[in-house]
Amino acid sequence: MITLASRSPQRRAILEQLGVEFEVVPADVEETTKGDPPAVVVENALRKARAVHGERVLGMDTEVVLDGRVYGKPADESEAETFLRRLSGRTHEVWSGIALRTQSGDERTSTACTRVTFRRLEQPDIDWYVASGEWRERAGGYAIQGKGAALVESIDGDYWNVVGLPVAELVRLAPDIVRNVAANRHRRG
Repeated sequence: MITLASRSPQRRAILEQLGVEFEVVPADVEETTKGDPPAVVVENALRKARAVHGERVLGMDTEVVLDGRVYGKPADESEAETFLRRLSGRTHEVWSGIALRTQSGDERTSTACTRVTFRRLEQPDIDWYVASGEWRERAGGYAIQGKGAALVESIDGDYWNVVGLPVAELVRLAPDIVRNVAANRHRRG
């Protein structure tokens, strides 16, 4: 079993889909948005993993990056609108950091990057999406797995990374997490 140091319902849903046994213990930490994007997401993921106790703790962070600037979670509707206006018609990067910490203090980290291109958004598109409220608690102010799919023209890379948990990278970092699921099902079978 792993401990997920995240409030994200998307991360929970992905782990459930994979059949991973986990418990949720949200980490209450200050996140940074300053610095080199891969370093920022790894630092935030480590902060979360270190803030929670468990045999194996999984900390995650996902950020949207445009022109080298990290766009975290918008504070309000006005900032969400500003984010969407800046992303409109452009390609940005979605960076995720993964940190897996064991009870003995061993830490493994990894990153994933996916390029996302937004279609050109008109004001009615932005108004509609902001009014939906889906931008709340979302890096970059959108959720690709929801209504935000209507904003996206294309992606290059791991879709699950944009949702918030890069599955391929998680399996590379900790293949036993998924293998144990298969083994447990086989034993129960």
